[in-house]
Amino acid sequence: MLTGELKSQVDKIWETFWTGGVSNPLTVIEQFTFLLFLRRLDENQLLAEKKANLLGTPLKSVQYTPAQQRFRWHSFVNKDPETMFGLFTKSQQDADNLTVFEHMKQLGTEAGQAAGIFAQFMKGATFMIPTPKLLDQVVQMIAKIQMDDRDTKGDLYEYLLSKIATAGTNGQFRTPRHIIKMMVEMMQPTQDDSIADPACGTAGFLVAGGEYVHEHHPDWFHDAAFTAHFNQDMFTGIEFDATMLRIAAMNLQLHGIEHPQLVGRDALSEANADSREQFSLILANPPFKGSLDYDGVESSLLTTVKTKKTELLFLGLILRMLKVGGRCAVIVPDGVLFGSSNAHVQIRQTLIAGHKLEAVISMPSGVFKPYAGVSTAVLVFTKTNNGGTDNVWFYDMQADGYSLDDKRSPIKENNIADIIARYQNRQNEQARSRTEQSFLVPLAEIEQNNWDLSINRYKQVVYEQVQHDSPAEIIAKIEGLDAERAQALAVLKGLLA
Repeated sequence: MLTGELKSQVDKIWETFWTGGVSNPLTVIEQFTFLLFLRRLDENQLLAEKKANLLGTPLKSVQYTPAQQRFRWHSFVNKDPETMFGLFTKSQQDADNLTVFEHMKQLGTEAGQAAGIFAQFMKGATFMIPTPKLLDQVVQMIAKIQMDDRDTKGDLYEYLLSKIATAGTNGQFRTPRHIIKMMVEMMQPTQDDSIADPACGTAGFLVAGGEYVHEHHPDWFHDAAFTAHFNQDMFTGIEFDATMLRIAAMNLQLHGIEHPQLVGRDALSEANADSREQFSLILANPPFKGSLDYDGVESSLLTTVKTKKTELLFLGLILRMLKVGGRCAVIVPDGVLFGSSNAHVQIRQTLIAGHKLEAVISMPSGVFKPYAGVSTAVLVFTKTNNGGTDNVWFYDMQADGYSLDDKRSPIKENNIADIIARYQNRQNEQARSRTEQSFLVPLAEIEQNNWDLSINRYKQVVYEQVQHDSPAEIIAKIEGLDAERAQALAVLKGLLA
């Protein structure tokens, strides 16, 4: 549980980085992550050593040679700042000319697989803490944080990630956690699901999928086969940004998913052409407003939708990645719903007529503030390859529990619980009128409207009739007010005479 004390500790570490000269939010998170990994690596090693000593068995995985024992967290945490800093730089190396940081990067090799998925993405990582004082301050504060269970470690990292307050490049920005949770609750991951995110960023959707299983189905972990599936095969993330991959890997590990499948490449490129019909559930918020050259796009995607727009290409990619019968919940910009270009109409027709479009949840433009003010929607569909859409369920989300300005302060109004409940009981929505927040629209009507999925195309707005006074009555009221004013002015003059 994320307590006020834990928040305060993270806030102090963040402020220390800032005053110490490291002000880029992603750099702060990455350097924080490196140190968390070193602490966690040493704690796991201590636990393995204790177990081996109790059982009298050899240690299965050795992360430190005798010369590298001083690289361990419990060893350097009590060193003076200059000595500690030297272990991270070139002044105090081991016999193999390695520093603490270089040793950590070396764990990504085959010999270091026990270190977890994070170590595999350390290539290219850079140590950017500039002074011994800053390193010592941050290490001492991290050492005081109590991280005794999965929930606390996961909550701590989620809070750290929430401090990213600037939009990324290519339209990438952090998806609000409550929106991710809403989408996961709607899709209800099953025991056999293989879950993927083709633009995973910090792995928020994958983490939320894992948390859903822990919360709703803890008994599944009594099955050794499922536990192995959960830790190794259930979650796949694709991301081309190396920094994001490292953050995603740590986020997943701290949430108890030790060996997820993380792929470091561009999901839309030819290099990703082998991702076909592998997944039963995709949860995603792909980049908006990006544009690629045709030469940079995997050729089979262009047969599904010929476009340079990334938001449309990702829909084609998702259809290719899903198994037949696989489900998807994906966030798209509003333009996907009503755009009139051939590519926009083509992808909507494919989703509706070629597969089974289940739902369109229209979200207000403030949901992604302060990152962006773009209006978005959640599309929910099932891959069938032979149609199946009969009625599409629309929901007009008007509140998500936070103000829709840049402050995003908590408010009472929140449609999310209603969305989840109504989505799970769509058969009861038949009687809902077009004037209500949710309703069903038949396939034939959508086809007649050129496959338009904008909720405003189908929702009926009831205008209240307002009775206005006649001009003669308004003039009479004005004359009455003038008379009262003249009378008051005469009284005032009399008092001053």
